[in-house]
Amino acid sequence: MHPATAPVEKAYDIAMSVVTTMRQMGVMGLPRNYEIFYEALTGSNPDLTLEVVSMNHRPSQEELDRIGQKYFARNHEHAIVETARETLARELEDVARLLRRERGHIEKYGEALTQTSQGLENRHAMSRELLQKIVGVMSVATTSTLDRGLQVAATLSEKSAELESVKSALEEYKLLADTDPLTRIWNRRAFDKRLAAIYDNKRSIMFSALILADIDRFKEVNDRFGHPVGDKIIQNVAEVLRRNVHEAVFVARTGGEEFAIILEGATEQANYELADRLRATIEQMPFVSPTTGVRHGPVTISMGICMATDADSPDDLYAKADRALYRSKIAGRNRVTKFSTIRDQPLKSWMLYQKG
Repeated sequence: MHPATAPVEKAYDIAMSVVTTMRQMGVMGLPRNYEIFYEALTGSNPDLTLEVVSMNHRPSQEELDRIGQKYFARNHEHAIVETARETLARELEDVARLLRRERGHIEKYGEALTQTSQGLENRHAMSRELLQKIVGVMSVATTSTLDRGLQVAATLSEKSAELESVKSALEEYKLLADTDPLTRIWNRRAFDKRLAAIYDNKRSIMFSALILADIDRFKEVNDRFGHPVGDKIIQNVAEVLRRNVHEAVFVARTGGEEFAIILEGATEQANYELADRLRATIEQMPFVSPTTGVRHGPVTISMGICMATDADSPDDLYAKADRALYRSKIAGRNRVTKFSTIRDQPLKSWMLYQKG
């Protein structure tokens, strides 16, 4: 199937086309791969679409990652990091050169002090004129050394400010690279990293859960009201998710109308109750245009939950939460499903289901 032919029949939305295309091409179901195929299938970037069309069957993950680095937020990461590295290296070399020069000057001053001290030990041979001369020379040398020390301190302060600026730029880039520009919550890049971190230690596995959420019938909203309205609905849903969880809870937009929440420290039932409260809050929102007064709702979402202990890896956790999400869609949408309640049921129905 060629991405350039999307969208397909109206019975299928873009999200289902993404899943189908990836499965046919033998692409692993990683969130960052979904990002590539979603953008390619929407046709929003013709160059990206062309590259996806040109890929061989079963492309390598390295090839897909190269495309991702080229077209998405992280595509500037290498250049930015390299520039920062070069700046740091240059500034640190300047500091080292300055300190080497200062060390030489201080060593000479120390030698002068030693020679003066040795000369003063023979006090009986010292005339008044000679003592005055020595005092004068040492006064000049000491003043010079103090002045140089102040200059070095000022220069080091400037270098420190420059290095701090580089650090701030890197931190700002990291935040921008991990933030979804439409909703200002975490993006798929950040989600990939956070999801992988769950399986870094046993404690995280024991106390973590993944919730996947998808706006119901979102394509119909876009078709009826247009993409600007669709974008506003996505922003409103993201705001509900972010505002109604603890600030430490990880909330991300992982696709067009798809979201993910990573929770820690709660039971499956507690996570289910939180998800259902979020679902109900979104269902009750009016979604009325402030300019035209047109009602764009009601808007509902379907959700799927999987505990990290029910999965063997980040990919497995994502797949199982996604399976629970599809079960919610099959059951009529606007509901929450726990993976633990469907684990013994066959895969066929959810794999063939039209997402929307």
